[in-house]
Amino acid sequence: MFRVAAGTEMTPELLAEYMIKHKAEISNRYQRLHDAYENKYEISRLGRKPDWKPNNRIPVNFAKYITDTMNGFFIGIPVKITCDDDGVSNYLEFLDQYNDQDDNNAELSKICSIYGKGYEMYYVDEQGNIGITYLTPMDAFMIYDDSILEHPLFFVRHYKDADNVEWGSWSDGRVVQHFVNRGTYRWVDEPKIHGFEGVPAVEFVENEERMGIFESALPMIDAYNKAISEKANDVDYFADAYLKILGAKLEESELEQLRSNRIINFDGENDGSLIVEFLQKPNGDTTQENLINRLEKLIFQISMVANISDENFGASSGIALKYKLQAMSNLAKTKERKFTSGMNRRYKLIFSNPVSGMQKDAWVGIKYQFTPNYPANILEESQIAGNLAGITSHETQLKVLSIVDNVRQEIERMEEEQDNIGYNTDYPTNRIIEDSEAVSGEVGGQ
Repeated sequence: MFRVAAGTEMTPELLAEYMIKHKAEISNRYQRLHDAYENKYEISRLGRKPDWKPNNRIPVNFAKYITDTMNGFFIGIPVKITCDDDGVSNYLEFLDQYNDQDDNNAELSKICSIYGKGYEMYYVDEQGNIGITYLTPMDAFMIYDDSILEHPLFFVRHYKDADNVEWGSWSDGRVVQHFVNRGTYRWVDEPKIHGFEGVPAVEFVENEERMGIFESALPMIDAYNKAISEKANDVDYFADAYLKILGAKLEESELEQLRSNRIINFDGENDGSLIVEFLQKPNGDTTQENLINRLEKLIFQISMVANISDENFGASSGIALKYKLQAMSNLAKTKERKFTSGMNRRYKLIFSNPVSGMQKDAWVGIKYQFTPNYPANILEESQIAGNLAGITSHETQLKVLSIVDNVRQEIERMEEEQDNIGYNTDYPTNRIIEDSEAVSGEVGGQ
């Protein structure tokens, strides 16, 4: 985290200083995490062996598997956002649809899992609407003040054009300004008021330490890649084992392609014995298999993400399945709290801009529901929802159902259907007379 004294003003010199620090972070840490997700591991960068030796390089992309599995569990079912104020609720629905926010949330969650943090930036677009976009720590960084509250002071984003010239912009709590780097940093325009009450960006974090979800397991992933590659080398070795010939001297012309033909010849004593057999090195198959299995188990154990592709995983159901997913569920709960904090700051900033048309403090009434993406049992969910009838509100009942994407819309549809089938009368349509004597008495009275 970058910090400067409160009240510090942005200058080209200050920007250059923190761009250098940021690029050092990219090269020392973020690039490695980025490469791991894209299946570019240390095994692929090792020096080549001689051409006559097996030289398999097998990177196993645990980083992508762990990241995508966790995010499918955490946010595979989109976050349900509700508000008791209909005006706020309608604006939130428009804002999310306008910015494809379900997709933005999923991508932002993935970025946090890879790098330990990610950024969301806000702006007013050409149509006069609030725009939302996500950025990785490879493309942007935040500078905070040195107070205990760590208020955001500056947000910087940067990129390179087709000519490899670096461009970007920085924002503070009032203005945004663009810059270019052609040997030195300089401003390319005048500061423009952005309209938000605060730095128009939010840092979302995976956890307090800002560690990627697979970062702790990277050394084990590298060891696994090395072990599985050497295992493949051994298979190639046994497929192309050297033939040794003892007791007979081959002609020089026959040994010219020794490495290609894989033949080793020693001239033994002329006792009439001749040995022709394949040369084999000691077999470490059991040791290799034990190492590979142990590393695979540790990778998922340390990352706290379930290996849902394991053949024994699918045999579990009900409460047993939830126990297998307990560690990942605990991890998701931590991430949920951090994500909720980021979303609160998101809507606080957006509502502070007059373009939104919302009251500045209306974000306080927004509620978020994260639904872990367990294998859905619709029958069980519907039974639970039915049992809640008369105990909770309709909204709470419907929140139980994973098939309901928008609770308020579902309630409105139910009300519309009730109006369509209801009788045109002032009397209630759900009357039930349980006393048969009362019915007969009423008829007799007539």
